[in-house]
Amino acid sequence: MSFQRIAVVMPAYNEAAGIAEFLLEIHEHLAPLASELDIVVADDRSTDATAAVVAGLGLDRVQVQTQTRNRGHGPTALAAYVAGLQLSPDVVVHVDGDGQFAGNDIARVLGALEATGADVVHGVRRGREDPWFRRALSFGLRVAVRPFAGRGVPDINTPLRAYRPQVLQQLIDAVGADAIVPHVHFSLAEARCGLRVTSVPVRSLPRRGGETVGTMWGGNGQPKLPPKRLRSFVRHALGELWRLSLRPSAPMLALRTASADLRSRVADAA
Repeated sequence: MSFQRIAVVMPAYNEAAGIAEFLLEIHEHLAPLASELDIVVADDRSTDATAAVVAGLGLDRVQVQTQTRNRGHGPTALAAYVAGLQLSPDVVVHVDGDGQFAGNDIARVLGALEATGADVVHGVRRGREDPWFRRALSFGLRVAVRPFAGRGVPDINTPLRAYRPQVLQQLIDAVGADAIVPHVHFSLAEARCGLRVTSVPVRSLPRRGGETVGTMWGGNGQPKLPPKRLRSFVRHALGELWRLSLRPSAPMLALRTASADLRSRVADAA
């Protein structure tokens, strides 16, 4: 591949049990694809040994940045993106720290970025084992936003993405630092701007490290009904979606009118 420098960015919260295996797998599959591979783990003030496990791996060019306070997944993902962009890479790859993707699938996403010349590649999850209500929520969100996007988005909130840095910077500048569902906003803006988006089917694996669910569920095991914490999150996310992406004066909507400028900036930088 022709990448000089790949930056992998990873938000993580209480992933000490599985993150070492995941990072080693990423390094194994991605290190041969570029002259330089950097991995930045943004630790969202974990209460376990996540930061210590990452620091103790001893892999070259792997760093952990502990956030100043616990802010949740969205803002931590955005902080990870910013840290990755500061390394001046050719491509920025985002993946969550729960290890629900295989290293070879992450490499396939990068291969698609190079082969197609896309602005962004989404890893579209297959075989998800999430509780029914989370799968229903994803389906409902995909249907609801399609009229605003102007086209279908197969996995609108997928955490596995590979971005050209110039495109990513524009999206981050528009969404701000505190968005709780940044990838939903990104997917909408990518469609509206007519960016070249490629989708690659990838396997959705169980969480690594023995835990079956993430911190959003508010307990161990898979609940039969949406937990109170998740219901509250959904209410806030819908309000944010309206405020940042859907209302007439939404900041992400402004990117639609600036699409020609966005594409010209990417072309000039290339």
